[in-house]
Amino acid sequence: MNKNDAGQVFLRVILGLTFFIHGVSKFQGGIGNTAGFFDSLGIPGFMAYIIAGVELIGGLAVILGLGTRIVSVLFAVIMAGAIFTAKLPAGFLGNGQAAGYELDLALLAMSVYLACANRTVLSLDHLIINKKGK
Repeated sequence: MNKNDAGQVFLRVILGLTFFIHGVSKFQGGIGNTAGFFDSLGIPGFMAYIIAGVELIGGLAVILGLGTRIVSVLFAVIMAGAIFTAKLPAGFLGNGQAAGYELDLALLAMSVYLACANRTVLSLDHLIINKKGK
């Protein structure tokens, strides 16, 4: 494992953990509240359940390195949606009343990188592919 692989694993674990915690918080805070917020933005409320599920399950998968490319694409779509539907009007750093989109943009960039990157030695994907190849 080289420095690039180590950096990628670190990025993958942090991204997965961030999404996992956001998914947990949506369920703990009352997923109905999140659905109501989505409705207020003009997004169907049922999407809150789907997004929270992707964040929760996808976050765990990315931490483990399982389906990282696919899940990272889903994360990128979620972040682009969050930026354009909820965060853009507040500006990059926010407007004092609402958070800006700087974190969302960083998570989007991390997701795009992992969607394009090769798998690392420290991932379940690597172990599965190697076992099938033998």
